[in-house]
Amino acid sequence: MKQMNKVGFIGVGIMGKSMVRNLMKAGFELHIYARTKSKVEDVIGEGARFHESIKDCVQDCDAVITIVGFPQDVEEVYFDGGNILDSAKKGAYLIDMTTTSPQIAEKIYEEGTKRGFHVMDAPVTGGDTGAKAGTLSILVGGEKEDYEACMPLFEAMGTNINYQGKAGCGQHCKLANQIMIAGTLSGVCEALTYAKEQGLDPEVFMKSVATGAAGSKQLDTFGPKILKDDYAPGFFMKHFIKDMKLALIEANRKGLSLDVLSMVLANYEELEQEGYGDLGTQALMKFYDEEHRNTEE
Repeated sequence: MKQMNKVGFIGVGIMGKSMVRNLMKAGFELHIYARTKSKVEDVIGEGARFHESIKDCVQDCDAVITIVGFPQDVEEVYFDGGNILDSAKKGAYLIDMTTTSPQIAEKIYEEGTKRGFHVMDAPVTGGDTGAKAGTLSILVGGEKEDYEACMPLFEAMGTNINYQGKAGCGQHCKLANQIMIAGTLSGVCEALTYAKEQGLDPEVFMKSVATGAAGSKQLDTFGPKILKDDYAPGFFMKHFIKDMKLALIEANRKGLSLDVLSMVLANYEELEQEGYGDLGTQALMKFYDEEHRNTEE
């Protein structure tokens, strides 16, 4: 197996920055591209090499990782002239870690394979805290031997790393994960709303149910933040809306009716229209607060 050393990284945002740091800690040489250099000065100071274009960033790299915002961004960084598929060196591993459409993942795989690349879709879950700690869950679709070859890269960023199947399967796994979060987080918000309205102490309520059958990662992570009105994004609401829409499209393609997902998406979209799209996913609680309920009536 060939030695992997130089890694190109495109999408150095909330998640990407921590992933870059963990890859450097593991001994990889990081080459980064970002639209706004000032936003990545910190990781440049820590040793990442900045490039002014995607072409310059990827052309000598053994592997290229992308984690950008939206499906159209993924298409742009891979397919636009002079970008990854035109510029990466032959035989490079191309790993898209954005949550995107399984169809886009398949398209990159087909085109990339034709051009002699090893292509994987490897979206992650675990949020900004998992990215910082290097404990992300990484959901990989593509060829099994490519997954195995890239294990040192994955292990630098995550701890729960699983091969899901052919190209696109990593994305399907991530969409199923987002469906589960949608239902669980709305359950947390509804339960807290009910508890408060019935005069319970929300902190005592949370402590009481956290270790029982209703306990969940969403309750542990976001319950305390909701009680403090802390809606700072670990994961942007607008990106979660994008994921839920992708999941609904895929569900519809299979003739599935996912009522809870549809309802939670509608609630989030209402909040986005009210200007909350840049808050964290826990801001779903705003849908249930008194002020919002009064405007609904």
